Amino acid sequence: MAAGALLSTQRARFAAADPLVPPPQGLPEGEVLTAATTDGVQVSAVLQSQRHAAGSLDLLWSAERVWQLFPFPGETGTEGMDVLLRAWRHRMDAESPGPDSACTVTWPSRDAPAIHAFLSHGLIPASVLAVRTARPEADGAPPRGVTIRRARREDFEETLDLIMVTFDYTAQVTLRARPGVRELIAPQLRRSLDAGAPIWLAERDGVAVAVADCGWVEAAPGSWAAELLPVGRWGYVNNVATRPEARGGGAGRALMAAVHRDFHASGATGTYLYFNPTNPLAAQFWPRQGYRPLWTYWEAQPASALR
Repeated sequence: MAAGALLSTQRARFAAADPLVPPPQGLPEGEVLTAATTDGVQVSAVLQSQRHAAGSLDLLWSAERVWQLFPFPGETGTEGMDVLLRAWRHRMDAESPGPDSACTVTWPSRDAPAIHAFLSHGLIPASVLAVRTARPEADGAPPRGVTIRRARREDFEETLDLIMVTFDYTAQVTLRARPGVRELIAPQLRRSLDAGAPIWLAERDGVAVAVADCGWVEAAPGSWAAELLPVGRWGYVNNVATRPEARGGGAGRALMAAVHRDFHASGATGTYLYFNPTNPLAAQFWPRQGYRPLWTYWEAQPASALR
């Protein structure tokens, strides 16, 4: 199928699944895989591979060696995705992935016909990109004793300790845990604080109990962000953590309410974040704050687990 026809059918499929998903702008570069359904309909995919260097921040959420598939199943529903994944599995027979590896697919969360194919081939939902476009709630008083403020340079160590709470917890609920996380994230956090990035702290009786490490992302036409988000200026919620002893007391909710109000007042189109659906805290908390899945990152880890 010609490139124009592939893009046209992909755009139609994405729009039918979720009108908030931006239409694909072009075909990615990479190795082309083809397959056919039982009715003889030709479908295609593009396969890319990459290796992350030691010490890369990408290793906090990614395997060292990654094969990523960009399927173009057109209007073939579950079967078209299934035959493409089968072709991918045969293609992986030529590789020796190793234990620190993964096969990944990023796909609109609401495209239900694709989910059966992903699960059948050993892919699991490893992460979700979720968005919030609602107006923030009216100002409400935070719980007694809780105050919200922007983090400052002198809050570096306390903020870093809070961010580490997230990584300590997620190490229990994911397959991937990295050594040296604190050393990896510390330089970026220091740069963010020095630049006055939107990082907030919730304090209870003067002690920081929760953090929201955020930033701005411009989804301009032709940018990487516009492949994932509608065009606009988005608030990015990078890392949110509450100390274990403070959970359930309303500090996290008050913190995010303040974050949403601040982003909205600054002209944000909306806010977005990534969360792990296997994380029982995140899977409950974020929908309650008004976030809903837009993209799901499906993964087989190690890459040899693709079937």
